[in-house]
This record gives sequence, structure tokens and C-alpha cells, in this order.
Amino acid sequence: MALVTIPLDQLREGQPTTAEQAHNWCARLESGDILFFPQSPIPFTPEELAFLRGQQQTGSSLHKNIAYKPNPKNPEQDKLSGVDTKTADSAAVQRLHAIMRGYSQHVVHFLTDFLAPYHAQWRLDYASFRPLEEQNRDLPRRRRNDLLHTDAFPTRPTHGARILRFFNNIHPTRTRDWVVGDPFGLTVHRFAPAQIAPHPAGAASRTGKSLGRALGLGKAIPSLKRTPYDDFMMRFHNFLKENEPYQDQTPRYPWQFPAGSSWMVYTDTVPHAVLAGQYALEQTFLVEPQALVQPEISPLRILEQIAGAPLI
Repeated sequence: MALVTIPLDQLREGQPTTAEQAHNWCARLESGDILFFPQSPIPFTPEELAFLRGQQQTGSSLHKNIAYKPNPKNPEQDKLSGVDTKTADSAAVQRLHAIMRGYSQHVVHFLTDFLAPYHAQWRLDYASFRPLEEQNRDLPRRRRNDLLHTDAFPTRPTHGARILRFFNNIHPTRTRDWVVGDPFGLTVHRFAPAQIAPHPAGAASRTGKSLGRALGLGKAIPSLKRTPYDDFMMRFHNFLKENEPYQDQTPRYPWQFPAGSSWMVYTDTVPHAVLAGQYALEQTFLVEPQALVQPEISPLRILEQIAGAPLI
């Protein structure tokens, strides 16, 4: 696990990313590295940045983030949610919508070349604007950002796709302060006992329950929409946040991302926490298993190897 720095000059040489280099960037991400851009490759005007920093949200969990849902098939039907309507008028909401749409499109345009092995087989997920100060936020434990966790979605199962996130720190001066833990493979093996018995192929539901019991997560009963993989990943997210020995004893590696920088990471496999910072943007991609350049080290394959059965 490393921070891989990519200077903006390296991206401005006028040449598209070679197939070999794009493959290498994907491999570094899948191995748990963070790709870091000291100067963001995503353009913003000073007026856009000033407008975003002027947005006021309440401290409630309801308005934790402003979310933008792109619709690649019909851009006129994209959606903006989470806006605090008590403090924003209709013109401001429309402008915010346009800025978020533009941000999402710029990230997609950049990564289509930069991560070429993925772009034909990713699902474009939400973008978000995170205007609140992260330090000392009063949130329920499972919703806290300052506790190490891997990402999973309670209402949007990925069915084995990986969660890739691209971040921007748009604060004018302050860093965005993260800590990360050991990658998923090390973490899950530390907490999953080696005696988890393989199950016959096709016994995915029993496998999901066994994984949950083995990690002390309670009964892991998949819903109709969630696979045993999704069910486990959600419970593992909660387990890490609620496990005080893990939070206190696991190695923690601090990273400070400067104002104006960008970074991207697979947040489903790199335990991470945000300790401080304000004004960040993020775009999420769900990368299908068949697009991965190292599928054997994906969380899906790691868990299926432990369980001895398919999980999707």
C-alpha cells in the first residue's frame, strides 16, 4: 500500500495514456495504492469554487452531503438531492446542479483515458459535495467518518463490482486529513478464523451466514436484492466501525491531501477515515469484476476463497 504521486505536468504532455500505463494505474489501485494528484486534473473556475464554498448545510445527518446522480442515457433526467432547501433558493439550486453535472462529466472524461481498461465496464454512480467540517462531527457511530472502515452501500448492492472513488479537496487553504489501515486482504484474514469450512458450490446463502457468524457479525441473511457478498461487505463495514480493539490497535497511516489536490482509491478494500477537512467533491464508479486487471486480489475473490463457494 503506497501513495503514488502523479504530477500534473505528466498529464499535460499532450499524449494520451498508453495502454501499458493505464493497465499499471489500474493494477496499483487494485493492489490498495492511492493515486494522488498534487494539482487536480479536474478544472474549476474561481467562480464555481467560490459558489460551492458558499453553500451552507445544516449539521444534521439528513444533509450530510449533496448528492448528484448522473444519467448517462438521458442527461436531462439527472438528479440532485440532499440540498438544504431552508438556505438555498431555486436559482442557487440550479447553479449547484449545473456545477455538479460538470464536475461529474470532467471526472468521467479524464478517467476514460487514464483508466482505459475500466471505462467500458464501469457503472457511473453518485457524485457528492461534502461541505461540512469533518472534525468533531456529532454522528451515530455507524455514520461517523473518523472511524476506519471499508465502504459498502446499504441500499445499492454492487453484486461484486468494486467501489472506486475520485476525490477533490476544494478548500482554499486546508488539507483534508485521512488515515488508512491495512488493506482488505490483511484485515479480513486477521478477523476471520482460518477454520471457516468450504461450502459446496451453490450454497452461497449458507456461506454468507457462516462468514457473518465467523466474524461475530450476527446472522447474515441476504435480502432479495443483496447477494451474500453485499450482505457481508455491509456487515463488515459496520463491524469495523463498532470494533473498538480494531480502531485502537490496527496500524494507522496518516495522509494529508492539500488544497487543490485530487486522489482516488478503492474504498471497498482500503480501510480509511476522514479526521478533518471541509469542502470536498467525490465521484464514485462501480467497476465490474470482468474489467479488473487483477481479479484474483479483489475482495470478492478473497472472500470466495475463504468461503469455498460463490458469493454472487
